[in-house]
Amino acid sequence: MTGRAPVAVVMGTRPEAIKLAGLVTGLGDDALVVHTGQHYDAQLWENVQADLPGMHVDEHIHCGGRSRGEQIGMATSEMTRFLSSRDIRAVVVQGDTNSTLAGALAANALGLPLVHVEAGLRSGDRRMPEEINRILVDTLADLCCAPVERNANQLIQERVTPDRIVITGNTLWDAMAMIRPTPQGTAQALDSLNVPPGDYVLATIHRAGTVSDTERLVGLLDGLDALAEQAEVVFPVHPRTSAAIAEAGLSGRWQRIHMVQPLPPSQFMALEAGATLLVSDSGGVQEEACFLRRPLLVLRDSTERPELLDGWCRLLGDQDPAVAIDRAWADARQWGADLAIRQLPYPGESASSVIAAEINRRWPA
Repeated sequence: MTGRAPVAVVMGTRPEAIKLAGLVTGLGDDALVVHTGQHYDAQLWENVQADLPGMHVDEHIHCGGRSRGEQIGMATSEMTRFLSSRDIRAVVVQGDTNSTLAGALAANALGLPLVHVEAGLRSGDRRMPEEINRILVDTLADLCCAPVERNANQLIQERVTPDRIVITGNTLWDAMAMIRPTPQGTAQALDSLNVPPGDYVLATIHRAGTVSDTERLVGLLDGLDALAEQAEVVFPVHPRTSAAIAEAGLSGRWQRIHMVQPLPPSQFMALEAGATLLVSDSGGVQEEACFLRRPLLVLRDSTERPELLDGWCRLLGDQDPAVAIDRAWADARQWGADLAIRQLPYPGESASSVIAAEINRRWPA
């Protein structure tokens, strides 16, 4: 750390770390990284740091394993205490997690400038805790970093003044430049998991709204299990999903699905890059699939990234999961070929550099 006033970069989950890695690198010694502990086990956190060059943590707050309200309250309190003890020139949060909201509330409580990376995303579904988090954080932010023009227009509709908005592109571009999935990496990842080479599906299910609904979770896994009769289905199991399956007494029900432990980002992206089809309820996977030009069935009713509904991904909606998954698999090869020649909806440049420059311009050290 230099003698200059640092920029606090708050993160709590694996996707936040991935999408903020380029900014942490860009800020250099000025980055003061605070980890809330929302993700805290080896698979979801420690392996992430090892995969991201330059990623470090300066302060740990242990708020993981609690309810949403408890996480937000504890993380806000502990971050307020920590940030008040330092000469901070700005606070950066990313996305829509509990940690994002807690960092925003702490910055607001202390009167510190707040920067929201990935601002202006909206699904229109207020049942999702993430949607509420996004709206609240954008309301508080002094600088809203919108990935694309659509997001900036959304903020303007919500009466965020233009001087608080900058269109930056997507910081995932920087993370993928660091990790760089390759065909060799895909082959090594498959071999390490004892998955034969050839066509395969990579699937993830982790969102609280999906996992907490046992009937919905069972329907999704039954659909994947049916597809596994004709294709290899690789399924890294999130700890929340694993716990839900065990609590429902359903462990061992889906024998045809190749279930594995959560994977480090580099290994997971290598598998994404080689997959014939992706099936996921993740927001981050939507963007990764786009940059990697892989077909994706989104296991949700809505998305906060509507720019990707123009052929880049499909929503499950109220369709029967088994039917939708089977149809996506049938279309996947031609779908992937079509994506290979399309123009990406995100700028192919470093969003992290744009954000770092904007922070330094507005709040010099």
